[in-house]
Amino acid sequence: MRITVWNEYRHEQENEEIRQIYPNGIHNVIGDFLKSEHSVKTATLDEAEHGLDDERLNETDVLIWWGHKAHEEVSDEVVEKVRQRVLQGMGLIVLHSAHFSKIFKALMGTSCDLKWRENDDKERLWVVDPSHPITESLPSYIELEKEEMYGEHFDIPTPDETVFISWFEGGEVFRSGVTYKRGKGKIFYFRPGHESYPTYYNTQIQQVIKNAVNWASPLHTPTPQYGNAQPLEIIRKK
Repeated sequence: MRITVWNEYRHEQENEEIRQIYPNGIHNVIGDFLKSEHSVKTATLDEAEHGLDDERLNETDVLIWWGHKAHEEVSDEVVEKVRQRVLQGMGLIVLHSAHFSKIFKALMGTSCDLKWRENDDKERLWVVDPSHPITESLPSYIELEKEEMYGEHFDIPTPDETVFISWFEGGEVFRSGVTYKRGKGKIFYFRPGHESYPTYYNTQIQQVIKNAVNWASPLHTPTPQYGNAQPLEIIRKK
């Protein structure tokens, strides 16, 4: 499978503390644990066309998106190209603060707003759909010693499936793993991954992303036809 991991790649370059955690960027950490099973390329905000030109998008089966502080710098033209590719069947995995990315909001049609707090909260991600393929090889919950809190209400459309719900030390809960279908494409939003914590080194978090890539991969399904259509049979005039 052909995977593209997209990352703003701003925090890691501008903040020494975060650079110590992800010296080569979040995108390369994610890409590295996927490379054993897939063909992986990376793309970042400051590349030409954000690294997502037509050729790259057309060669991508699943796009993984991490963003935080520079959502508005992503061009509307690129967002629309990504949206069209999702509708055509490309999978999309949206991580952590990319809930506010232009592409996720464009596909959801809502504000995608939520509560948040940076206070080193412990998080437990509970599996609430143990039959779902994204939960394969996982325990009943994943515990993260420290993470940024996201709390309800999460202003998203009712998910097609809710896979994970998080509990935080401060008392909040959050729909941390949800799926959607848009056109022929499948979308998975996964909450953990604040840049100041080493979350993407956690093997269980990596397993979720590996599973999500397999789940979101395109299928060879019929392409709907729209607009004026000629009859398949002879219509006898009466």
